[in-house]
Amino acid sequence: MNTDKLTDAVDSLIRLVARLRGPNGCPWDAKQTDATIKLYLLEEAYEVVEAIEQSSAQEVCSELGDLLFQILFLSHLASERGEFDFLNVTQGITQKMIRRHPHVFGDRVVKDAEEVAANWSDIKRAEQGETEGSVSLLDHVPAGLPALLRAHRLSERAAKIGFDWASEKAVWHKVVEEMKELEQAMGSGQGESASEELGDLLFTIVNLARHRGHNAEALLRNTNQKFLTRFKKMEERLKDSGVPLKEATPGEMDRAWEAVKAEE
Repeated sequence: MNTDKLTDAVDSLIRLVARLRGPNGCPWDAKQTDATIKLYLLEEAYEVVEAIEQSSAQEVCSELGDLLFQILFLSHLASERGEFDFLNVTQGITQKMIRRHPHVFGDRVVKDAEEVAANWSDIKRAEQGETEGSVSLLDHVPAGLPALLRAHRLSERAAKIGFDWASEKAVWHKVVEEMKELEQAMGSGQGESASEELGDLLFTIVNLARHRGHNAEALLRNTNQKFLTRFKKMEERLKDSGVPLKEATPGEMDRAWEAVKAEE
């Protein structure tokens, strides 16, 4: 990497953001606030994830650029208020990573990745002025995470102190138990109870995925994409047979769907 070119490129992007926000800049950019930009930040982050899942290096590069722009934009908004700027952001994360990797930048010795993770938690707690037991173990799992990912993180952290099922088989037994409880609640006509049991079942399935070494958020994203791909092929198959999707019967859609699956 050419560090001179990198410096020039980052500086140019910072100046571009400043021009967009400055006099004779862009009226739309001038109206943006932290509250509006955070939505674009989330959108761009998900587009990066999608590009990664599609294994498209060109798209990943492009989407990372879009995400970086949102970060620089938020940094500029903060600098306008005299809070911090992008230099503070980069210096801060560099210092944080050095502090949290004493086995790389210091004399700490670790034996495996699990010990690295434990040290990370201890260092993070010390940085925030917390002592053992002063806050809940789960307090720092962000509330804004997608629900499946948050369920994974909550149970993952709880598992670190031994609050977990003993085995994958034990989790499966819990899944079966939750399914029976859901069936009973649905049969009794208790809508609120059935909704709660459905949530319990989803949470337990997240843990089954975790015990099998998977993240339920990633699994469902893959399944969503598979469904989307198959649905589009089903639409094409119906169209080729002269049946518009809106006019297709459930039976015709099912046959087209099964044909698409058979082709795979």
